[in-house]
Amino acid sequence: MPIRLLFPAVLALLLLALPAAAVASDYVPGEVIVKYEDGTSATSEAAAENAAGTASEQSLPGGSQQLAIEDGQSVSQTVAELRDDPGVAYAVPNWKASAASFSPNDPGFRLQWNLFDAFGINMPEAWSLAADRGAPGGRGALVAVLDSGVAFENRGRFRRAPDFRRDTFVHGYDFIAGDRHPDDVFSHGTHVAGTIAEATNNGLGEAGVAYGARIMPLRVLDSEGAGDAAAISRAVRYATVHHADVINLSLEFPAELRASEIPDVISALRFAYRRGVVVVAAAGNQADHAVAYPARATPVIAVGATTITGCEADYSNAGKDLDLVAPGGGVDAPSSRSQWDIDHCRLDSPGKSIYQQTFTRGVRRFGVVGLEGTSMAAPHVAGIAALVIATGRLGPHPSPAAVEQHLEATARDAGEPGFDPYYGHGLVDAAAALR
Repeated sequence: MPIRLLFPAVLALLLLALPAAAVASDYVPGEVIVKYEDGTSATSEAAAENAAGTASEQSLPGGSQQLAIEDGQSVSQTVAELRDDPGVAYAVPNWKASAASFSPNDPGFRLQWNLFDAFGINMPEAWSLAADRGAPGGRGALVAVLDSGVAFENRGRFRRAPDFRRDTFVHGYDFIAGDRHPDDVFSHGTHVAGTIAEATNNGLGEAGVAYGARIMPLRVLDSEGAGDAAAISRAVRYATVHHADVINLSLEFPAELRASEIPDVISALRFAYRRGVVVVAAAGNQADHAVAYPARATPVIAVGATTITGCEADYSNAGKDLDLVAPGGGVDAPSSRSQWDIDHCRLDSPGKSIYQQTFTRGVRRFGVVGLEGTSMAAPHVAGIAALVIATGRLGPHPSPAAVEQHLEATARDAGEPGFDPYYGHGLVDAAAALR
């Protein structure tokens, strides 16, 4: 055969073969899809299927047939037999598709079960969806972190955490020291900010939920992790007038405190709500049957904590004011209140923490640190809210009520069916919120 004729023949053979990289798990076992040439009689079709050891399962739109393999041969063998029949236009495996997802190369990502595990928040798919909507990592959203400050700048003895980009931060304020340098000296705020917006897919550290969003660091907690109502109320208003889209409050007042005892905080939260800011807060860590303020306030999304098993964390506050739950780490609550708890809670399990970068010794040495608490749960929800806003999933300027309702409607139900006081409206799901 002349060489000029050999190449087309080889090409035809290659076109008939399955892709070299294909493995059995890439397609449905025991099934193929076939379409016959126009004009092929039903008798000829039946003969081809019988010869290939198959039987028709159902007709597909467009005129093809989904066949079941009944003679025990492999999918590739059956496809080859059908392709040999002159009446067959094509025969192919029933290929599987999977959700497009983005797997970052950050070395610490493997520790972040809270982002990808069975009872994580489904971030790999969510990252792809956000990118498809033109807002990778929530680019364009601004999240104010009211906490112990953030390791956001290189100044004097302070250093920016290695896995934060410089352009992540906008000017904030220190309501403890009264200056424009809200540097963290307690480490809590840096960990929280990392969950929201740590740099992602940069081969360093861990991943952040809304890694493209900007952070406004506002220091309201001192070096012991304590703050006061005056500083918090001022910071909420500051974040609002400086155009924050989301405010994260990973802090709590005593659970027995009433709204009437913190009127300035409640007033500030209402101000933020009226101005269109989504406010997210930790439900509290006292294993109490009441959500702590500020999370208990009506304008706020109150977030409880779950563990790697999907169970309520043993420290998480509960109650009628709980809105959502998110991974907070730790051990399971000793509960058998619902079939969910019976199926998921593992009292003998040591649990796992929420891992993020923060400083370890002093304010200049950074490492991966595991923490537990509703403080760790809240920024998951704040980050997802930023993704929803940035992607325009609910339109250009969604109201706080619309964002909250959407996150609740797309959450994965847990506990008793529907709302319950231990899981709220369910475990927040980033991918479902962006679909």
